[in-house]
Amino acid sequence: MKVQEVLNDLRRRFPNEPEYLQAVTEVLESIEEVYNQHPEFEKSNLIERLCIADRISSFRVTWVDDKGKVNVNMGYRIQHNNAIGPYKGGLRFHASVNPSILKFLAFEQTFKNALTTLPMGGGKGGSDFHPRGKSNAEVMRFCQAFMLELWKHIGPDTDVPAGDIGVGGREVAYLFGMYKKLTKEFTGVLTGKGMEFGGSLIRPEATGYGNIYFLLEMLKTKNIDIKGKKCLVSGSGNVAQYTCEKLIELGALPVTLSDSDGYIYDPDGITREKLDYVMELKNIERGRIREYAEKYGCKYVPGGRVWSEPGDIALPSATQNELNGDDAKRLVETGCIAVSEGANMPSTPEAIEVFQKAKILYAPGKAANAGGVATSGLEMTQNSLRLSWTKEEVDNKLKQIMSDIHGQCVKYGTEKDGYINYVKGANIGGFMKVAKAMMAQGII
Repeated sequence: MKVQEVLNDLRRRFPNEPEYLQAVTEVLESIEEVYNQHPEFEKSNLIERLCIADRISSFRVTWVDDKGKVNVNMGYRIQHNNAIGPYKGGLRFHASVNPSILKFLAFEQTFKNALTTLPMGGGKGGSDFHPRGKSNAEVMRFCQAFMLELWKHIGPDTDVPAGDIGVGGREVAYLFGMYKKLTKEFTGVLTGKGMEFGGSLIRPEATGYGNIYFLLEMLKTKNIDIKGKKCLVSGSGNVAQYTCEKLIELGALPVTLSDSDGYIYDPDGITREKLDYVMELKNIERGRIREYAEKYGCKYVPGGRVWSEPGDIALPSATQNELNGDDAKRLVETGCIAVSEGANMPSTPEAIEVFQKAKILYAPGKAANAGGVATSGLEMTQNSLRLSWTKEEVDNKLKQIMSDIHGQCVKYGTEKDGYINYVKGANIGGFMKVAKAMMAQGII
């Protein structure tokens, strides 16, 4: 395989999909050497088959708001690859959603899910509908209208969606209720469900917790203790909240949070009491992070990004491409020792290059934030078995999965000088599992 030839062909075919092309470029550049050690892969044109989704569905979603106005949004489901299990990946409701973003997420999800060792393929979906500012009734009507089309494409052994940005417990519940009504079945078709109807303990916390468990494994390789470390966390949604919760529990000091309007910097640290306020502000009141600064009298920077502040550890937990090359240089210059991604592809290629050149600990999202989908896989297992595990059981399984993912990254990513290239390790580890499964199943 000649990477540039493959990429040039994909750029020709998909010229207006920068996020998708960015994700594909990162993976192909990482796996080129190992791919070329397997001529049977090239013979069956495995790389092109792996880059292009099995199926892409797009549809109109028509719903009525509280004023009686008829609204129209786009809905999508990308079923990328099911070589190792049913398609699995979240639904994102946000104004920025488009086919390029969902294709990149589905592509990344394929390798992330493979790293968990659980039998899950890769998929993603969503809509350009934004829940912010909508009433519960409007969100319910939209979710029901969205599911009127989506239900035809999903199922417990076919495709199992979950939540993502803009899709939390409320939205999953509305989606599940409509799916149940349409199919007349009660099955584990969605994950992230409420505990009352098939959800798993630790699932809401899993992405944030899992990211910290992966970070701890990285820090162990340098004999570094997380206690007392100043941590820069971006975002203020589910992932950021539970990232902070675990940091506080371990004695670290989260000092930042953000949303689309700006960020707060609290040099005294976000305590348990302050985090409880953030959870109420964001999950119940649907407020803005500036209200935290007003309440606690700390710094607020409208339109800014948390990477302007000094910190020991950076935990990007908001969205894609939120940390660029200049941000990365600033972090390295101010003494940052580790970056672990809670979001999907939050660092630009320029930022990743800076981190790796500086030889700091850097974990890509497909490894570090795999705890969310891993626990979704555990929820699927519990649904299939018609039982539920305790919080301790799920948490222990999550810790083991994150440790195993770290082990795969070390196995495939350790370079001659001893530096662990976690990007290379994660990409090769995920790729090899999917590639071998595809080869075994023939040309389909």
